Amino acid sequence: MTIAPAKLSDPVVGALVSAINAHDKDAFLGLLTADATMSDDGSDRDLQDWIDREIFDSGGHMDVQKESDGGHHLVANFRNDTWGEMRTAWRFVIAPGGGKISRFETGQA
Repeated sequence: MTIAPAKLSDPVVGALVSAINAHDKDAFLGLLTADATMSDDGSDRDLQDWIDREIFDSGGHMDVQKESDGGHHLVANFRNDTWGEMRTAWRFVIAPGGGKISRFETGQA
């Protein structure tokens, strides 16, 4: 069963999933701190290059299957035009004070 982004426990994470699915790069970037970092399959990546290649230039879409840790850990079916669909795990770190994501980690689940 898919969990709608608006039903996720953390509204910032929900907004990020919504931005991915709407292909709204500006909204996505607006939810990240200026110094946000990320990793894919355990390796740190250049955030801007990765989001362009894996999400916004390739029609990325996320269907959340389950959440834990107050919505900061997700398991989702993620698909894009490059790799097709795969089951992925996502972990989000919210900056102190809330409202922005300072780091996210993803990889195959």
